[in-house]
Amino acid sequence: MKTQKEIFPVVGMSCASCAISVESMVSATKGVKSASVNYANEQLQVEYDAEDTNPQKIKEAVLAIGYDLLIQASTAKDEQAELQEKQLKKLKSNILWATIFTIPVVVLAMFGMHIPYANLVMLVLSTPVIFVFGKSFFSSAFKLAKYGKANMDTLVALSTGIAWVFSVFNTFFGDFWLNRRLTPHVYFEAAAVVILFIMLGKLLEERAKSNTSQAIKKLIGLQPKTVLVIRDGNEMTIKIEEVRIGDRVLVKSGEKIAVDGKVIDGHSYVDESMISGEPIPVEKSTDDKVFAGTINQKGSFSFTAEKVGADTLLAHIIKMVQEAQGSKAPVQKLVDKIAGIFVPVVMVIALITFFIWMFFGGENGVTQGLMTMVTVLVIACPCALGLATPTAIMVGVGKGAENGILVKDAEGLEQAQHINAIILDKTGTITEGKPSVAETFWLNNEETLKGILLGLEQKSEHPLALSIVQKLKKEEVKETQIQDFESLTGRGVKAKVKDEFYYVGSHGLMKDLQIDIQKPEIANWSNKAYTIIYFSSATALIAAFAISDPIKMSSKKAIQDLKDLGIDVYMLTGDAESTAKAVANEVGITNYKADVLPADKAEFIKKLQAEGKKVAMVGDGINDAHALAQADVSIAMGKGSDIAIDVAKITLISSELDKVPQAISLSKQTVKVIKQNLFWAFIYNVIGIPIAAGVLFPINGFLLNPMIAGAAMALSSVSVVTNSLRLKFMKL
Repeated sequence: MKTQKEIFPVVGMSCASCAISVESMVSATKGVKSASVNYANEQLQVEYDAEDTNPQKIKEAVLAIGYDLLIQASTAKDEQAELQEKQLKKLKSNILWATIFTIPVVVLAMFGMHIPYANLVMLVLSTPVIFVFGKSFFSSAFKLAKYGKANMDTLVALSTGIAWVFSVFNTFFGDFWLNRRLTPHVYFEAAAVVILFIMLGKLLEERAKSNTSQAIKKLIGLQPKTVLVIRDGNEMTIKIEEVRIGDRVLVKSGEKIAVDGKVIDGHSYVDESMISGEPIPVEKSTDDKVFAGTINQKGSFSFTAEKVGADTLLAHIIKMVQEAQGSKAPVQKLVDKIAGIFVPVVMVIALITFFIWMFFGGENGVTQGLMTMVTVLVIACPCALGLATPTAIMVGVGKGAENGILVKDAEGLEQAQHINAIILDKTGTITEGKPSVAETFWLNNEETLKGILLGLEQKSEHPLALSIVQKLKKEEVKETQIQDFESLTGRGVKAKVKDEFYYVGSHGLMKDLQIDIQKPEIANWSNKAYTIIYFSSATALIAAFAISDPIKMSSKKAIQDLKDLGIDVYMLTGDAESTAKAVANEVGITNYKADVLPADKAEFIKKLQAEGKKVAMVGDGINDAHALAQADVSIAMGKGSDIAIDVAKITLISSELDKVPQAISLSKQTVKVIKQNLFWAFIYNVIGIPIAAGVLFPINGFLLNPMIAGAAMALSSVSVVTNSLRLKFMKL
């Protein structure tokens, strides 16, 4: 079974119910494992078995109910943008003409009802507004009706269509009512104004929705179109798509960096704020990493291209943000169920309203019943419900990306607000993760033993091993060939040389081997927050190394910020008790555990979860992957391993710990806005529909005008999106 995940733009959706229709149709297609349609960014996320189906078959399923899918990956985004631009232009044109035709209809309805042939003039002017400029509502409703489905367009088409038909009947057959001593009212102006207001609302909604995806547009715009490279000794400008791994790329002052790579010549400062959220330019010189989308500020340099196209950090960020913006928060599932049955329920309420008025409304019962039915159909709005969650998620995820906080999915963003316990790894999380050998102690300083140590540490994947390798290479030590190398998870490494085993590792490893490490020189290191690495044979200590890893400047404040949020902070480390205690004291952590194995971290998280805590794990290494997977919310430091980033719900690009409280603050703000949006969307319909049905009429004689209902309906969606946009201006 070959499962594939893809994102396709959806064309032709007009409300949240459309998204539900497309989602249910795709989900029912053979071979589709899961499907999710986001109305806010008009995208389908689908996972399917490539042996059973393909994008073309999925497209055909969507076409069957009147929508379309753009499946050419290379041009889909451009096609969608082009179609949206065309639709926007057409919508503006329709609004302009509808306004020109509607104004005289409203004037006649208000002041000229007694003018001869006024009804005929209103009929002639309102008909193009409803059936030409508002044609999309009727065509969409008709297509869906063929498949037994309904959406917002159905409500608009039904309400304005009924008002128009009733008015036409009263224009030509007014005697039918006059003979019954009733006045034959016409509602051409109501039908025309409702169409106009809803089109205006649609325009405002589209503009507001466009603002919610500004973050992704900014990220996409970071990559330059052309690149200056040196090939065969010649400088040439090529398209970014033509850059190959290994190319030598030249970057001048003020230029954007096109791909990821390593500096080979020159010196400069690079603004990485667009991907890390950190405003201070980063110094770059030989062997330093540079990333696509960042801006060279001073000086010029050349670098070797190491990652191009979809493999660059910027491309990963864009993909991650797109997927997160298109994902659904758990609360959205309930909202989707409500939106899915919303339109049929409203249609039933409208019919009940009409019959109640017809039987109990007295002499004007039929006309008032008809108008209240129309008003109920007009005021009901599934769009506000459908937009409440996804627009907030889109803005929240985008804001996070702009601040160097990458959210993997909406679930992670929603869950982060519940965190009340957070576990921090030490190396690379609280500390810089740039270890160096501060002090050394040799019991036997033979060159052969140094060569064995170099051989062992060369093969080790632990970040601390690199510092020892660098020191030995500076001393020009020659590496000794080793055999039977083995990594002892969370403890160290071992290997054989001439039938004797040698070990490099932690205090715990020495304890297991029963090696005596009680030396006065080593004892003095424990109070200095050094990490101590031991080198031994199977029976005796050979050397020890004090590794210094400076604590990040942001760590102490970040930990205090987490405490201020009411979160219990724990530090788990594989270091010895004395080292762990020194670091914990320096950053203000009272809960810490030393000599912890990777599996122990996951067990500790389980223990906290059993106590009812919502646990977040922050780490950057391969060793943290198990614990990250166990945590309720996993946060990876971006400069760490790909495995940690793959597992994590949230990735912090800058590796600064102060981004953790910012991520939690982002979650709280986003969820708060979602709750506000859902409250207003529900309350709007809960209050609006009964008022439209005429519930106030027996109390104070108030009946809601369909035109006012149309304006209220249009503004409800706009207000929800505008509330989501407030997130952009909130401080993290």
